[in-house]
Amino acid sequence: MPTRPQPIVALDVQSLAEARVLVAALGSRADYYKVGLQLFSAEGPRVVEWLRGEGKRVFLDLKLHDIPLTVRKAAESANRMKADLLTVHGLGGDSMVRAAVEGAGATTGVLVVTVLTSMDLASASNALGHPLVTLSAEVLRLAALAAGTGAHGVVCAGAECAAVRAAHGPRLAPLVPGLRTAVVAGDDQARVATPEEAAEAGAAYVVVGRAVTAASDPLLAFEGVLTRLS
Repeated sequence: MPTRPQPIVALDVQSLAEARVLVAALGSRADYYKVGLQLFSAEGPRVVEWLRGEGKRVFLDLKLHDIPLTVRKAAESANRMKADLLTVHGLGGDSMVRAAVEGAGATTGVLVVTVLTSMDLASASNALGHPLVTLSAEVLRLAALAAGTGAHGVVCAGAECAAVRAAHGPRLAPLVPGLRTAVVAGDDQARVATPEEAAEAGAAYVVVGRAVTAASDPLLAFEGVLTRLS
């Protein structure tokens, strides 16, 4: 199910001041940004409010994992900030994810994190405390949970994206992080994908990080990513 994924630029920076520089460099070409734990811990809701004031869409990547009531309240806060997307961990279970969906309302889409792209089969098995036969089976298990709770989509690696699309079609929107346009020295991601691979697998969204943010010319690098996603 080839698509043209929506590119989201990761604002994995230390401060709002640094975020402003990157957003200014990309200008009108980039309209969707990821705010993760690093930047949100430093600046809080004001970074989301600033991005919304600039007319940008926001993916609030907080990977919530707590008791259902706490997650519902956090999702309500994300909705009040007008975040477009919010992540929660699928391992939090059915009740927690349902609480997130209820709290997020109709305008903030909940994405269920399946298996982190930093994990391979051995590390994922170790984290779960039991051996996995394949990563794909675990991703599909959590994708089924996401679909059953009314979540907007899932976060999965490019390697499992096609399987999610085959199982759920347009019902779930897959977001693929770990996008790479070249080899990254000391890469902390175990399962990466090129823009072409993510598009061919049916990703609805892709997160572009170091391929753009670490480039000497971020705008030129981002234009290259857009070309490869077409």
